[in-house]
This record gives sequence, structure tokens and C-alpha cells, in this order.
Amino acid sequence: MAIPTQPQACMITFLEHLEVERNVSKLTLRNYGQYLRRLSDWLKTHDVNDIRKLNQDLVREYRVYLSRYEDDLGRTLSKKTQGYYIIALRSMLKWLVKNDVPVLHPEKIDLPKAESQHMKFLNTEKIEKLLAQPLLSSKTGLRDRAILEVLFSTGLRVSELVSLNRDQIDIKSREFGVIGKGRRPRVVFLSDGAAEWLDRWLVSRDDQWRPVFIRFAGKKPDITEDGENMRLTTRSVQRIVDKYCRKAHLPIKISPHGIRHSFATDLLSNGAGLRDVQEMLGHKNISTTQIYTHVTRPQLKETHKKHHTDL
Repeated sequence: MAIPTQPQACMITFLEHLEVERNVSKLTLRNYGQYLRRLSDWLKTHDVNDIRKLNQDLVREYRVYLSRYEDDLGRTLSKKTQGYYIIALRSMLKWLVKNDVPVLHPEKIDLPKAESQHMKFLNTEKIEKLLAQPLLSSKTGLRDRAILEVLFSTGLRVSELVSLNRDQIDIKSREFGVIGKGRRPRVVFLSDGAAEWLDRWLVSRDDQWRPVFIRFAGKKPDITEDGENMRLTTRSVQRIVDKYCRKAHLPIKISPHGIRHSFATDLLSNGAGLRDVQEMLGHKNISTTQIYTHVTRPQLKETHKKHHTDL
């Protein structure tokens, strides 16, 4: 297949490659499309009509543009977001090199140094306080308790949580499979408590819709459908978690991903191995999981005290 070298056409072909051959998620496609469209627009304003003309000087100018970018509301791009733009560019160049298109080699483009971020997570006491917030006399509260319990029990990403269907949940065995980031399959596990609350939530429903977690407001449902239009969105779950964090008067603002951090931290602080936690989180590389090793630091002092010779 002849790959077009006109920037916009090239990017469209690359996105088609991601969709068809790499089978990436719709969210990844949407994000890559956004990042590459901005690059295409920038190249157009600089009269670059052939992707083969992209060189390190142009890339440097583009990175300065991203660093100084402000939208109509004065909002800028974080270093992390700028990194995503460069990752998308490098991915496309890697694909072009693989297809023998003479372009700038992606290894010549360094990723921006990420901003140092404080990882937010909750200890067991704060998690218990969070889980106790939903009002169980309402159907909404029962659903929300099940959401919080499943998030902490499994360490699911919020996108994985909202994608759950009834037919993939096995409450009796306390485990089920998910397809996570990068289309990597893994098995996650339900605690007895999470299984009980999830079961109570599903039994309380009088519909047969596929999604495990559904909304109660908005567009009127069509009962002849499988309930797909009733599925909760990631944004809805983020709002739910934020609501109960505020209700619990927690000292930090936590997100669904923060509950995932709490899940990993809880495992490691109770003696789980890093490789096991990597598997349960669905991380491709162990280096990603190593960000959680902060929980072992309090134990280092005791190890030192126990095993180091005091002269």
C-alpha cells in the first residue's frame, strides 16, 4: 500500500491503521486524532505539505508552540499533555519508518520531562469512610455503593468499570475477565464484601439490560433495546466518586483512579509482590507499577533496625 505523505492524509491513514490493524480502543483513536489534527494544522500554517520534510528544527518549533499554547479561556497544556502530543507523533513516525517512508526517526525526538505529581491515595480507614457514604435506602445509593466497592476490590480503571456487562460477571467465583488498556486481557477479583454489594445491586434491578452500571436520569430509555444507552459514562462515575469524597469530608480530593492507587497501595502494604500487583493492575511494564513502592518505605526503617549491626 502506498502511504500518502501529505500530512493530513498520512495521519488519516495512520489512524485507520490503529483502528483496523492495532485494534486500539475508541478512546485512544479519539485522543490520537485530536493530537495529530493539531499537528496537521500547525504544519499547514508553516507551509509543510509533505511529512518527509518534518525535521528536528520543525519539531523543536512545534514543541515551543505546544509549550506556549493558550486556548480562548487562557488555559495551557500541562507537560503531561504535551507529552501525549509527542507520543502520538513518535508513534506515527515509527509506523512510517516501518513502512519504509523516509521520515525523521522517532528515536531522535525526546519526550518532555514529566511534571512531578503527588500520588493521591486513601488508607484503609479513609476508604471505609468513603464506602459508607451512599444512602442504601435508595436504588441510586445501592448502585453507588456497588461502584465504590468494585473499584476498590478490583483496581479497575474507570473505563473498564463502565464497560462491564452482566454476562461477564461471575459473583460465585468472585472473579471475572476484563480487556484493559492496550487490549490486554486480565482477571480481576471481588472481595466478599464487593461481591455481596454487587449482587444486591443486580438483584434489585427489574430490567435485563446488559450494562452492569446504569444511569437513572437523562434520556428516557427504550425498553426494547439492550440498555446500551443507559450505561453510565466515565464522567458520571467521576462525579459519583467526587460526591461521596466531599460527603465524607476526606482530606484530599480523590478520583476513581485514586481508588485504583489505593487498591495497589493496600496490596503492597500488606505484603503482596510487585509482580502480582502488576498483573492485577494490568500494567504492561513493571516500571509503571514501581510508582507504588512508596508504601514499602515505612517498612525499611524496621528492616534496618532489625538487621543492621549497631556498633
